[in-house]
Amino acid sequence: MTTPIFGNTVGLSSSEAQTLKALGMAKIPQNLLVTRDVAHRMSSLSYALHRKVGIIVNRNGHVECVLLGTADRCYLPDIGRARAGLGRLRGIRLIMTSVTRDKSPTLITMDEVTDLTKLRLDWVVSIEPNILGAPGRTEYAHIIPSQKGISVDRTMLEGIEGLPVNADEQLKAFETELRATTAQANTTSAPPAILVHLDTGERDARERREEMLELCRTAGIEVVRVIEQKRRQIDPKTLVGSGKLQEIELYALDEDAQFIIFDRELTPAQSRALTRVLPFKLLDRTQLILDIFAQRAKSLDGKLQVELAQLKYNLPKLIDQDTAMSRLTGGVGGRGPGETKLEINRRKARERMHALERELKAREGHRQLQRKKRKEQHIPIFSLVGYTNAGKSTLLNALTQSEVYAEDLLFATLDTTSRRLRFPRLQEVIFTDTVGFIRDLPKDLVAAFKATLEELQDADVLLHVIDASNSQIHFQIEAVEKIIKELGLGDKKLLRILNKCDLISPQDTLELCRRYDAVAISAKFQSSTLPLIDQIQAIYMGEEAKPEAEIRVIHFE
Repeated sequence: MTTPIFGNTVGLSSSEAQTLKALGMAKIPQNLLVTRDVAHRMSSLSYALHRKVGIIVNRNGHVECVLLGTADRCYLPDIGRARAGLGRLRGIRLIMTSVTRDKSPTLITMDEVTDLTKLRLDWVVSIEPNILGAPGRTEYAHIIPSQKGISVDRTMLEGIEGLPVNADEQLKAFETELRATTAQANTTSAPPAILVHLDTGERDARERREEMLELCRTAGIEVVRVIEQKRRQIDPKTLVGSGKLQEIELYALDEDAQFIIFDRELTPAQSRALTRVLPFKLLDRTQLILDIFAQRAKSLDGKLQVELAQLKYNLPKLIDQDTAMSRLTGGVGGRGPGETKLEINRRKARERMHALERELKAREGHRQLQRKKRKEQHIPIFSLVGYTNAGKSTLLNALTQSEVYAEDLLFATLDTTSRRLRFPRLQEVIFTDTVGFIRDLPKDLVAAFKATLEELQDADVLLHVIDASNSQIHFQIEAVEKIIKELGLGDKKLLRILNKCDLISPQDTLELCRRYDAVAISAKFQSSTLPLIDQIQAIYMGEEAKPEAEIRVIHFE
């Protein structure tokens, strides 16, 4: 098979074209970086053309491609996904010429150093032709582990005679040291990821970015770099532009990232296109939320709902990585074309979805029976709703003196929790804590959590808990109350509760109370919840709310 030649070959003489072809057929011993014959061919051609000439060589010594650049640079083709990973080098080396005539102290340019480090090349060798067109000064470089990750070791020689003659052994030593350094670094940190933030001009673009960082933290992922792009509109094929995709891949290689996370929902077509370009595990916003749900689900209902939601979302994205080589299930008892492996996976996913739906429906009867008993006892039910991490579980603990799991993380609560409490005027009541909402929550996700959210149908009053200290309070209120309406709960009695008011000034608290017709509390201070109990009783019994003039701003201590 002919070795491909990359670069502008227009105008070459037949002998020059033949020299490029011969370079592609060369074989270099594993223990050498380059042979004398190959170095002379490259130097002579580069001297005559005054252009860079390069080859990419694998560890078996075969030339994978030939490069013909300009006087300043050789542009590398897509080198594929071979070997790229934590603690490993790419398995190929770049041998090229340098046509600088200014006796520069270095021959390997910064572009070539970038290729070396970000693409994890084994070696980069640059040979400068002398005035006779023969190999002259030579510089070679490789990456080595350092305290900051990796650094570059460069060596300048007077000729090619000083190049290492045990290159294969040195490579093994480099990779052993690199693996040890990488393993040591990974024991103390979460999986590294690149976050891709797309800004198409929304008013809350910055807040969306911060929310994604918080989602990553909650999922136990360390964002080592945020790559941003401003566009008028989303690229329908790859979400971001082609140039940005190259930047993402280079940074991900440089940072040893295990994930690339997009802050938008990817369509199945976008997922397929990106998977072909980026050799990393890709996640979008919804998949990240589902992963957090999977970590948080404790009850059987919650676990079943998470699995169902993941299958529903991922089924359209289920693709065959190698459809051309897909094995068909033929043979005895299955003659004919049969099913491809991809089709089998899809069929199994659908069968599992149907099984989960049947199990959830069967468990629904038990939940309905429990709710029927509560209704017959005429016990008032107050359901806590709100944006994720608004403090609903902390408030439930403060009101009922219970120990429901509460933490400064998004979606700390996933399963519905109910607690009983005695009110002064209503005697016994029930408080329920539900999963937190988030903006742009996919409909399939809401539908899958019907078992969790159906508790809201029986609520006498919805208690909308709001993080008063959040700069995006208005957007969060809109997002929550939009979901409430979509669930058909718009006619329910609703009381807005401004939580975390100890983090803002009394003047801001009073202004927010008036603007949103809300009650101010801090769930961390149980004494601040006493006026809230009065308000809950009043709204349940249909009494008029207190006028604005009587709203008392609480000083939290």
